[in-house]
Amino acid sequence: MIETDALILGAGPAGLFQAFQLGLQEIRAHIVDVLPYVGGQCAALYADKPIYDIPGVPVCTGRELVASLQRQVAPFAPQLHLGQEVTEFATLPDGRLQLTTGTGKQFVARTVFIAAGIGAFQPRRLRIAGIEAFEGGALHYHAPEPTSVAGKHLVIAGGGEEAVASAIALADASPASLTLLHRREAFEAEPQQLATLQRLRESGRVQVVTGQPTGFATGGDGELVQLVLSHAEGADTPLNLDLLLVRQGLSPRLGALADWGLAMERKQLVVDPTTCATSLPGVYAVGDINHYPGKKKLILCGFHEATLAAYDAAERLVTGRKVMVEYTTTSTRLHTLLGI
Repeated sequence: MIETDALILGAGPAGLFQAFQLGLQEIRAHIVDVLPYVGGQCAALYADKPIYDIPGVPVCTGRELVASLQRQVAPFAPQLHLGQEVTEFATLPDGRLQLTTGTGKQFVARTVFIAAGIGAFQPRRLRIAGIEAFEGGALHYHAPEPTSVAGKHLVIAGGGEEAVASAIALADASPASLTLLHRREAFEAEPQQLATLQRLRESGRVQVVTGQPTGFATGGDGELVQLVLSHAEGADTPLNLDLLLVRQGLSPRLGALADWGLAMERKQLVVDPTTCATSLPGVYAVGDINHYPGKKKLILCGFHEATLAAYDAAERLVTGRKVMVEYTTTSTRLHTLLGI
């Protein structure tokens, strides 16, 4: 059981900046995210694409923005719990909030900040009945450790940037073979990635197989050893494997959030625009997940909302406290907190 004053759901830009603003109020935070890395949409959808509307930053990539936010929040060292999805929520008799993840990790928090973007990003799964039984064994939806790939016959399913990038990275992990599986020969990725993939194909380090996985076969030990591929023309064909990595992109969903009893409008959490407080005491929502009149889904708006939420939470956590606006340019208290 982890007890904390603040628990942030979402490690994207809004969640990271929320931890920074809470730190300025001397509130330490834990951050939970379903993805195995920080960055949210920035890292998952446009890591290497340019962003032009961050104040004071003429241009940066999603990856660069996330790295800058991590450096900014570093003095407050928020504890990260990645690859975790909150599945249960309850309000305790003393008003604190209890949350449990799918792996059984439990938190008790005095305040919760939902910064889940347009929902918790989940990998798009193979639609083959029964194949979910192999998740965590022969079947993976996030890149496995390179050491686990060595000497194995690896199949990577997908045709986008994630699949191409995984094939390029894991080609150096000494697999016995590496097959990139897609429904057609063409792939969607950056030109440089496609050029690297082509060189790997020409050298024989990566093979490309086309087809639609519609079934599977197991070995004598019950482990996944083969996919069955269907084709527009001709009979089904087998594809042998030791490991299967599915990289078919990500899709957002609200998940358990939809069952918490929070006021919602168009699948977004309704908040007070002056504080970003939701309909449930102690729970705030910032970034793309929230809704109020005039709401704009922009990163810079999420930063503003995180600031409002931190100020309101600081007054909530200390009875009778009135939070005064201080400036990082001149405040010696803030300088001390920031290690300046």
